[in-house]
Amino acid sequence: MRWASISRGLATLLVAGLGGLLTACGSDGDSNELLIDYQRDLARRLDLAPPSPASPDNIGAFPGQRERLVTIPDTREGMLNVFALRECHITTLVAERNSTLGRVAPASQLWRYELTMWQRLTDCLASEVPERLAEVDRERLERLTATKTEQLPRATWNGLFGSDEWAGSFSRVSSSLPSDALAPPEAQLESLVYLQALTEAASIDIPPPDLEALEGHLRALNGRPYTAELLRTLTLATQRLDEASSLAERALARHDGCLTPALEDNAIDERLARWLETLNGAAHAWLTALDPLFDSLASPPEPVSDYHREWLSRSHPSAPLPVFEAAWHHHQALRRALALRCR
Repeated sequence: MRWASISRGLATLLVAGLGGLLTACGSDGDSNELLIDYQRDLARRLDLAPPSPASPDNIGAFPGQRERLVTIPDTREGMLNVFALRECHITTLVAERNSTLGRVAPASQLWRYELTMWQRLTDCLASEVPERLAEVDRERLERLTATKTEQLPRATWNGLFGSDEWAGSFSRVSSSLPSDALAPPEAQLESLVYLQALTEAASIDIPPPDLEALEGHLRALNGRPYTAELLRTLTLATQRLDEASSLAERALARHDGCLTPALEDNAIDERLARWLETLNGAAHAWLTALDPLFDSLASPPEPVSDYHREWLSRSHPSAPLPVFEAAWHHHQALRRALALRCR
């Protein structure tokens, strides 16, 4: 059987994830049906009864909102002190944040506020305004700018991980990916790139991208829980490969266990090989794009770190992608052993 190896370079993975779409797996695009068809065909060729497909375990629950957030001390300044910095254009911004609506604003809007405040203070401090301020106000501007710069990584983390849209991408109430739509949606990949740029704004001292686009990118992620669908598809594929491997192991335990025809792949083998390659490439592409967001805080909350390691890691041995790859490689080895025997 031809099972092509996949480059681990992100560019190659993106090509595999975005370009390797399959269209020959039935009009319903059912990945489970494709895997079961392969099992049945393999059983027929090995003269064994097909396995009874079991349901894979559910994916893990994303941590609750309180578990995802980090603590940020309040920054308190009297309105007279803020008014003294009116040339920095923060007076209205502070008033909106302290209003009734501002105190109950969703996480994404609070994130926009913190980014805007940090940017205006930073720009103001670098302008000619400090020269016109009284010494006490200039010191206040320097102190506020330093405080907001220091807090920005945590405010950014809370803005992203506190948002319902971001959490929705990991929803357990989701299905596996259709067999002809394994690749990450392009709009969602663009959203991850945008969000990464926001998280890096303070650390690499660059202006953040257009803040007006934030809600749109979060909605794009929330529109389809691709992360959860991908994890479900990986666990489904692992389950079906393990079941197929049990067939091969039973055949190898017999003296007459041999594929018929002995060394030739059929259309079902080829279709499954392409599907597995595409799924693997899509998974590497997506999880690689997620990593910078989960790594954006030096010391993230432990429940988030645990989830990242256990469900989104590309290397942890018990995470869905490495487990899938191990099941895939094991099945490849069994197929090769059968092919050698049949020579």
